[in-house]
Amino acid sequence: MGKRKKRARVSEENLEDEDGERSENQDTRGKSSESNGNDLYQVLGVERTATQQEIKKAYHKLALRLHPDKNPNDEEAKEKFQNLQKVISILGDEEKRAVYDQTGCVDDADLAGDAIQNLQTFFRSLYKKISEADIEEFEANYRGSDSEKKDLLELYMQCKGNMERLFCCMICSDPVLDSHRFKDMIDAAISAGELKQTKIYEKWAKKVSKSKPPTSPLRKRKKSNGSSSSDLYAIIAQRQTERKGKLDSMFSSLVEKYGADEAVPEPSEEEFEATRRKLEKRRSKKI
Repeated sequence: MGKRKKRARVSEENLEDEDGERSENQDTRGKSSESNGNDLYQVLGVERTATQQEIKKAYHKLALRLHPDKNPNDEEAKEKFQNLQKVISILGDEEKRAVYDQTGCVDDADLAGDAIQNLQTFFRSLYKKISEADIEEFEANYRGSDSEKKDLLELYMQCKGNMERLFCCMICSDPVLDSHRFKDMIDAAISAGELKQTKIYEKWAKKVSKSKPPTSPLRKRKKSNGSSSSDLYAIIAQRQTERKGKLDSMFSSLVEKYGADEAVPEPSEEEFEATRRKLEKRRSKKI
């Protein structure tokens, strides 16, 4: 019976030792992983969803605290400050941060090598380049759709019936083409009790009612010509010429008014001598 109890105790001790070794191994693995590559967000004390502004704010706060000038002869603070520069060089760069989020790489070779190129290719495959034809297709499908009507009514409530503000916020809208069309949709929603009429909208609606509606309101809006830059240069040159002409005319009118073109006659010898005598008399009286 005694031997069995001893064996049982020995087995329990062995299990405890094994459990202790396992926990120690796990701790050492965790420490090594932390030492080899700390979570950069934890170093700054921010969330993974932090914005660039939040990341830079956290970095500046730590950099001021760990700067070598504030911690002279402190090697630990110096090392932490150097690590902090490494952290901000990765998280402060959008591309390197994306690579780090995907792969966990913190080495410059990994961040500047094939990994980042592959990641760029990956993101480009997810988000294709939008062309002018894509925009025109979207506009053609959006104008007159239920989505446009929903956005219009929501913006009406947000802008409290201020249609000038609404047109600034409404995508693919044009006051010339869409005022009558939008008025009809809003009036229908007001009649159905979905919207409340405001004074500013009522004033705008009366103004629109007096104007002539466009013949085809859903037609494509006119695109600006590619020669807009050359047209701008021509306008600037024309205005400069006009200003130069105005300046020339102004100077000529001043010359005519004050007679600067007329030659001023020189005084004769008699007049000069008489003037000299007068000046001498004045001087002698003063003495």
